Amino acid sequence: MAIGKDKGSVTVDDVAAEAGVSIKTVSRVLNNEPNTSEKTRAKVMAAIALLKYQPNPSARRLASKRSDLIMLVYDNPSDNYLINIQHGALDACKRYFYSLLPHPCDYRAPDLAAQIVQAARQHACAGLVLTPPLSDVRALIAALDDGDVPYVRLAPGSPSARGLEVSTDDRAAARDMTRYLLDLGHRRIGFVAGHPDHGAVGERLHGYRDALAEQGVAYDPTLVEQGLHSFDSGVQCGQRLLERAQRPTAIFAANDDMAAGVLYVAHVRGLSVPQELSVAGYDDTPLSRQTWPKLTTLRQPIREMAYAAVEQLASREPQARVRTLGYELVVRDSTRPPG
Repeated sequence: MAIGKDKGSVTVDDVAAEAGVSIKTVSRVLNNEPNTSEKTRAKVMAAIALLKYQPNPSARRLASKRSDLIMLVYDNPSDNYLINIQHGALDACKRYFYSLLPHPCDYRAPDLAAQIVQAARQHACAGLVLTPPLSDVRALIAALDDGDVPYVRLAPGSPSARGLEVSTDDRAAARDMTRYLLDLGHRRIGFVAGHPDHGAVGERLHGYRDALAEQGVAYDPTLVEQGLHSFDSGVQCGQRLLERAQRPTAIFAANDDMAAGVLYVAHVRGLSVPQELSVAGYDDTPLSRQTWPKLTTLRQPIREMAYAAVEQLASREPQARVRTLGYELVVRDSTRPPG
C-alpha cells in the first residue's frame, strides 16, 4: 500500500489505485482537462491528499506543454485589496497545482506592454491575471492578444471581444449603497470617487448618481471629490468635503482605504461618527473591520474573483468567457440616520 511510502516516492499509479480509476483519469484531473465528473475529481483529489502525492511540475510541463506558473500583474496603492487578491489566487493555484508569480509594475510605464509580454515568455507562464488598472490598459491587452498570451482581466472597466474576464456589477452595488444612505434620511451625501484610471471603479460614481436621480435628489458636483484609492487621498478628500459651510451628513467612499481616511478627518475635526457624520466604504477589506467605528461597506468578493480568475486559466475549457460575481451590502457601526 502506498501510504507507507515517502511522499516523494508516491506515483500516479498509486493515486489511481487508491481512487479506483485509471492512470489516464488521474492525469486528466491533474491537468484540469474537461470531461471529468466532479465525483471522479473528488475521488482523485481525496487520494492525492491521503497519499500526500506531489505532482512533478517539470513532468507536468513536459506532458501538457504548459507551464505551472500563473503571473499576477498588479499596480495598486491598496495593500488590503492586494492581500485579498493574492490569497484568492494562491488558494486556486493550490487547488489546481499551479504556482503564483507576483509581478509588480508601473502601469504608466511607456514600455509596459513589452515588459509584461517579455516576462510572460521568459517564465513560460500558463497565463496572466491582470488587476485594475492594468486590466484596462489597451496597449497591454493588444500586445497579449497579438502574442497569444492567455490572460484574465479582473474588474475591467469595459468589455472586450477577446480574453477572459471576472467582475462584479460596480454600478448596481454603488447604487444600492447610496439608496441605503438615502433611505436612512441623508440628502447631502458626499462621494469620494476612485482612481480615474480604474475603469470599473468609475461605474461607482454612475451608481451614486443613479440612486440620487431615482429619489429626486439633485446631483451636486461640489459634493464629489476625486480620490486615488489610497488612505492619504481619502484624508485630502475628506478635508475638502468637511470644511464646507454646508458639509455632507454622509460620505460614501469608493474603497475602504479612502473611507478610513475620511474617518480620520472626522475624528481630527471632533465629529462623532455616526452621530454627526455617516461614513461608508467599498470592498469589505480587513481594514473595514479594524477602524473605529467599523465601516459599513460593500462586500466585493475580491478573494473569490481572484480565485475565479486563476480557475479560468487553469481550465482547458472555461465555463464562460465572462464571469460576474455577486456583492453584498454590509451594515456596521459607521452609519445611521442623520441626527
